[in-house]
Amino acid sequence: MEHQTFLWLKRIDNLNKEITSLCSGLDLEALNRKPNEEGWSVAQILDHLMNTNQSYFPMLDKLVLGEFNVPIHGRIGFIRRFFGRFILKGVSPTRDKKIKTFPVWEPASSQLPDDIVARFIQHQNKLKSRIEDAQSYIEQGAIIYSPASKLIVYSLSDAFEIIVTHEERHLEQAREIMRL
Repeated sequence: MEHQTFLWLKRIDNLNKEITSLCSGLDLEALNRKPNEEGWSVAQILDHLMNTNQSYFPMLDKLVLGEFNVPIHGRIGFIRRFFGRFILKGVSPTRDKKIKTFPVWEPASSQLPDDIVARFIQHQNKLKSRIEDAQSYIEQGAIIYSPASKLIVYSLSDAFEIIVTHEERHLEQAREIMRL
């Protein structure tokens, strides 16, 4: 499992490099430019990723403090495997299907500040620390639920895979916006 943690950290480092490169030289207007009325700007994508990832942090805190209670259905293997696979497929970077996000993870609708990239990279370092700190819980097979709904349960390992894959999906979306 330590190998998997190393791979997540490496993927996050690669994402950080890609985002930094993609956004270098962009001014505030370019960062906040939306491809269309319904689409998100690059700044909104970064805001969304930070909102989504940070929504897991209180759960991780409770896990470390021994205060996290797994819902009863989270103890049923096929249910948590189903949700883990289902969500992972949904956040695939291929972006074959557009998926509406839960309201809790919506990005800010107003113009975001020009330090959004620096804030995102700072956030990524916190995320990496959280992954490293959770190593023993990953190895123990800890189960959590989605911050969007306690009905959606999956392993902590699946959660980190979902988080990193979700970031890769939105990196592809940011690349598409920049090509427009």
